[in-house]
Amino acid sequence: MLIDTHDYTPKLMDAVGKLGEAAPALLEGYAALDGAAARGGVLDAKTRELIALAVAVTTRCDGCIAVHSAAAQKAGASREEVAEALAVAIALNAGAALVYSARALDAFGQQTG
Repeated sequence: MLIDTHDYTPKLMDAVGKLGEAAPALLEGYAALDGAAARGGVLDAKTRELIALAVAVTTRCDGCIAVHSAAAQKAGASREEVAEALAVAIALNAGAALVYSARALDAFGQQTG
């Protein structure tokens, strides 16, 4: 097990709570944004959580991975559905590396001297 999410998540929530005590408006704003995304409308909860999990991987957020993997499981996602969503995240990261590699090579070509 790379990260024990059962141990990690409560510690993370405690740390976020302390941040909220120090900066309540920040946490209130985040809660409003998160709540608006969670309400949804067209996408069901499972689909939203699969997207969130894939985004969590692309943004390299361990806390997001812990929270959204649990939420995806609770919403009924299967291991195969999670794996497929993660395959999309992997492909997107590779695509981003391809685009930024092209930009880097272009920048290199702009250098003089």
